[in-house]
Amino acid sequence: MKNYFLILISVFLLSCKKNQLGGSAEVKGIVKHHTKIIPFTKIYIKFNAKEFPGSDVSVYDEQITTDIDGNFKFNCYKGNYYIYGVGVDNAVIVNNGKVEGGVPINVRTDEKISITVPVTEGD
Repeated sequence: MKNYFLILISVFLLSCKKNQLGGSAEVKGIVKHHTKIIPFTKIYIKFNAKEFPGSDVSVYDEQITTDIDGNFKFNCYKGNYYIYGVGVDNAVIVNNGKVEGGVPINVRTDEKISITVPVTEGD
């Protein structure tokens, strides 16, 4: 009986995944600097975050890159995520055109979210 109980708890814990990639929810978005689309932006994803974790990308859990049209998409489980984008706008003179910014999102099970990640000139 004890083994059955441990197996049941293990199955329950494994079925309650949260704050990680690979689930049935879908997040898709686009990166923009004002109204300009920013292609090939690095998108950093921080799990279990409601606020900006900072610009040190080593603290983020995953990363993906937008396509030529500035679009990205990933699947995840329910939870809170912070999406942080770092790209280049060649029209910007300072910092070699570096633009950055992010947004927090809350994802529910099976939800489909469409977001814009606004980026701006850094310091």
